[in-house]
Amino acid sequence: MAKRILLAGVLGGLAMFLWASLAHMVLGTGSVGIKDIPNERAILPAMKANLPQSGFYFFPGLGLASGASRAEQNAAMSAYEQKIESGPSGILIYHPSGQKALTPGKLGTELGTNVLQGILAAVLLSFATGLRGYAARVGFVMTAGLMAGITTNLSYWTWYGFPGNYTAAYVLTEVMGYVAIGLVAAAIIKHDASNASSARAGA
Repeated sequence: MAKRILLAGVLGGLAMFLWASLAHMVLGTGSVGIKDIPNERAILPAMKANLPQSGFYFFPGLGLASGASRAEQNAAMSAYEQKIESGPSGILIYHPSGQKALTPGKLGTELGTNVLQGILAAVLLSFATGLRGYAARVGFVMTAGLMAGITTNLSYWTWYGFPGNYTAAYVLTEVMGYVAIGLVAAAIIKHDASNASSARAGA
């Protein structure tokens, strides 16, 4: 069974990687809800001059010093609520010195991540001994994908204000990625009466 799990995971991960490539490069789901910054030529030099370090930035900031007291934290939170209600707010993933958009290293990391997802999904599927039908096994993996898809995406939509169409597109992309895994893994990992009998005999 271990070899089948590994085979199902690797092939399922490859299927997920191919689907994600198709979704982003052909179907365009990766750009749904994303806009260019207007007047970018004026804004980017100002950002580079005032933000010298890479980082994950929230704005407006709380403005708290390290080791702030509880009273100072409460006052900062009150001021933050006023600032966020009256002015611009958001989050920024920032790299001042630039980076390459697409590299073999990034593609390899993404492929490795997809293969790991495929293996973990295959492991879960191997435990679901009551699922003897192909469609049921695919549905099981798809449900795991739905859980994965909403775990972060809906929280980002709720708390950070990610666009609804962006959120929906990414949830759909991730769920369909798990469907790709399921279509492959369900064909390799099967639970039938003979397997169940063999497992009981081995026990």
